[in-house]
Amino acid sequence: MTHNHKDWNQRIDVAEDMLPLIGRLHRNNNVVVSVFGRLLVNVSDIDIIKSHRYARHIISKELSLEGSLEILRELVTMDLGTASIDLGQLAYNFEQSEATELRAFLEAELAPVIGADSESSHTDVVLYGFGRIGRLLARIMVSREALYGGARLRAIVVRKNGEEDLVKRASLLRRDSVHGAFDGTITTDHENNIIWANGTPIQVIYSNDPATVDYTAYGINDAVVVDNTGRWRDREGLSQHLQAKGVAKVVLTAPGKGDLKNIVYGINHDDITPEDQIVTAASCTTNAITPVLKVVNDRYGVEFGHVETVHSFTNDQNLIDNFHKGSRRGRAAGLNMVLTETGAAKAVAKALPELEGKLTGNAIRVPTPDVSMAVLNLTLNQEVERDEVNEFLRRVSLHSNLRQQIDWICSPEVVSTDFVGTTHAGIVDGLATIATGRHLVLYVWYDNEFGYSNQVVRIVEEIAGVRPRVYPERALPVSL
Repeated sequence: MTHNHKDWNQRIDVAEDMLPLIGRLHRNNNVVVSVFGRLLVNVSDIDIIKSHRYARHIISKELSLEGSLEILRELVTMDLGTASIDLGQLAYNFEQSEATELRAFLEAELAPVIGADSESSHTDVVLYGFGRIGRLLARIMVSREALYGGARLRAIVVRKNGEEDLVKRASLLRRDSVHGAFDGTITTDHENNIIWANGTPIQVIYSNDPATVDYTAYGINDAVVVDNTGRWRDREGLSQHLQAKGVAKVVLTAPGKGDLKNIVYGINHDDITPEDQIVTAASCTTNAITPVLKVVNDRYGVEFGHVETVHSFTNDQNLIDNFHKGSRRGRAAGLNMVLTETGAAKAVAKALPELEGKLTGNAIRVPTPDVSMAVLNLTLNQEVERDEVNEFLRRVSLHSNLRQQIDWICSPEVVSTDFVGTTHAGIVDGLATIATGRHLVLYVWYDNEFGYSNQVVRIVEEIAGVRPRVYPERALPVSL
């Protein structure tokens, strides 16, 4: 037996010791454990080892399994309430601190959650529309309800398309050509028009008029309705949902028009007030670039810039050449790069008013089904060095309160398919960064479907008042 084999077996032993502790924290305390954002839920010993190796991309070295095990052994003896606890961040903070006693350090870092309630409140959620984003929202919400409680998916509202509608809706939720199979089981109850997803009953309601749906007839009250149709983009149109019985709030999964608040979670979600009945989640591109532009502007100052989006084709384009009301979008999506317009650059200013009038933008639709890239060509107020910018963004992705929005990677082999399923709003490609004097070019990857859907869920949880808090708390980006 080689030394490497022995070392591997030792790693497996440590990881296996961690598994029951992680499970106990979830069952007894409603605590979800992660390693620098990688959730340790329904994981194997190999998954735990991989998550600790992943830390090398963030802190330039592998996270110690033995150190994590020691922390877990302390956590299970503490009176913790509902929380999401980042094991990697705790271990890193302890190593960087001058603390010598682990228990005292953990009690200080986790003080707000010690003795807190382990029960979470629940808010009903309805998906109005069940297309690409709607189905991904369903997948995410079913998974998160099992973890945290909080936001409960209760129903979807669609127009009925034939007698096999329920079966087809369930099949599309079960299988996805881009994101793979649903993680669990999907069954249907035809008598009651219900799709069962991992034990969660999702009521299917057929309606063409959002104002006339009576959600209370299905036991749904004070619900958050997530409109995925894009049919209504202004306050007047979306207010139809509020006329329905059982609806309290509305979230639009598209940029809103007029006086609606366009929210990019992590940037301006604090602008949401209890009085806001309708908010929008902006666009996938706006969510991808706004957090990066925020931290770059705070640190270096942005004089002006141009955003070029290389975007996967979407369902509004034609598969073959045909008439389309939009310019160029009528040409075959699978065969062409299609130059088109994007409002993402201007929409940034709705979340970041300090960048009003400083950005222009265009988009190129390309023959890939998912994952896009934004090229940020910026002129700054000061000269910058490539390595310093990359190190700054790496630290932001690790330590800041934008860790869920901004990721950073430095790999010579990554391509678009490597980012399918990312939960981040955007991922900065460090190897592609260009800096010359005051000119900075950043390349930001983003899963325009799944990454964006995770941002939407964060807004839904925020507006519902059930957003889980992450500990240890992170620093503000401006302080890095």
